[in-house]
Amino acid sequence: MKIHINQIPAGGLHLEGEEKTDILDLQDELVRVLGPVRYALDIGLSEGGLFATGRLEVDLEMECVSCLERFPRTLEVPDFATQVELGGSETVDLTDAVREDILLALPPHPRCDWDAGRTCPGVGKFAPKEQKLVEEKKNPWTSLDALSKIQDQ
Repeated sequence: MKIHINQIPAGGLHLEGEEKTDILDLQDELVRVLGPVRYALDIGLSEGGLFATGRLEVDLEMECVSCLERFPRTLEVPDFATQVELGGSETVDLTDAVREDILLALPPHPRCDWDAGRTCPGVGKFAPKEQKLVEEKKNPWTSLDALSKIQDQ
């Protein structure tokens, strides 16, 4: 995603468009890119640097860590921001910054029920002991409650 510095007017430049998915260089078998990287960026120049702010989106297919089913999800980076020092070149390449922000926004443990649009079929399939551990992890106060009961004795 290269920006030509000479084409940026004094008031800045707004760009919207799409980039091919190969800019992500995604090597994860649990995540598949379904479409191009979409962007809406405001670009400007300030004191020897180029800044870009805006929004990034890409459609993905991920594997749920609970049920192991694949599900579609639109990954959004609503507050993309980067600044690049100008080094005398006529163009600035934002590809690395775009790739980094998208990869950092990928969920480490994707779940198919995050958007509440569906119920994960893997929920409730744990053995009772494992289900209890999952429920305890959901309530951060469980451990502290147990400590207070010990102190009361």
